[in-house]
Amino acid sequence: MQTFQSRFHQEFFQLRDKHVRALTWLLLSPDVLDERASIWNRQITHLSLPERSNLKRWLFDLDAHPTVLHESLHLHDALRLGHYAENLLAFYFQHEGLLFGKGVQVFDRASHTIGEFDYLLFGSNGLIHLELATKFYLFHRSGHVRHQDSLFDYLGPNLNDNLGSKIQKILQKQLSLSQHEAAQRLIPQGIVAAKALIKGWLFYRSTEREVRSVDGIASDHCMGFWWAESEFQKLAVPYGMVLERLDWLAPAQAEQDQVMDRDLTMDTLHRHFQIEKRPVMIAIMKRNGDLMQEFCRGFVVPDLWPLQASQLHRTS
Repeated sequence: MQTFQSRFHQEFFQLRDKHVRALTWLLLSPDVLDERASIWNRQITHLSLPERSNLKRWLFDLDAHPTVLHESLHLHDALRLGHYAENLLAFYFQHEGLLFGKGVQVFDRASHTIGEFDYLLFGSNGLIHLELATKFYLFHRSGHVRHQDSLFDYLGPNLNDNLGSKIQKILQKQLSLSQHEAAQRLIPQGIVAAKALIKGWLFYRSTEREVRSVDGIASDHCMGFWWAESEFQKLAVPYGMVLERLDWLAPAQAEQDQVMDRDLTMDTLHRHFQIEKRPVMIAIMKRNGDLMQEFCRGFVVPDLWPLQASQLHRTS
């Protein structure tokens, strides 16, 4: 069975610009959530894309001349991953003539911020409010015998949030923004629909062979692993590459001098965890001609992370 990474490389290895590759992933990767699941009450959506050959032609042309994309991304050192993804998708919507507004803030009469529309898009019957979330969560079972796996078992790498709470906030709060009278004053032509698009990768402990289906999760979502540092140190990793946050979207592709061999990979992680406890995203790479390509990815977490995650489950 082919992984998502291998399929992506087969089709798009010729894309060399990392921002074009990230945009390609954002457009063509499987969604995290199954929009057909009844629990979403039709509030989850997918991207409606042009015919694939036409889309690929545009992406390859963009890769040959990417300056216009780079300028639209407002790249800087402090750019957050969520804003980066929003800017990428806005570039596509603008190109397709769909974008009415991006990051449209709504204020009350006292100039207090009520909320913000990620995107307002032209639809066939009026404006559509679209919220984008690009998320990366680690699945950790609570350990309770009677516990049923749920969205709340997908935890943020830093244990500061979970997928269940994030989706609740989007569906119950953010998608209702157009119903506020201040939003209706700001957008007098009205908004006919509000939907959420959820992209990202979900990570499963490498020692757990069985991944049970969780209600609402798409069966073909982008998937990786997570390891405690001591577990990862035992792996026969050929080459590794630490992925910085803005490189988390598309499967990694790099020149040979940009990756580390096994010893340097393990030493880099060891030194990292001596200084700080922030989990690290690692792409495990293999050689393909003159390129190095990701064939597996995952988070390496401190050895105490699983215990802390279990304690978090018990108190939540």
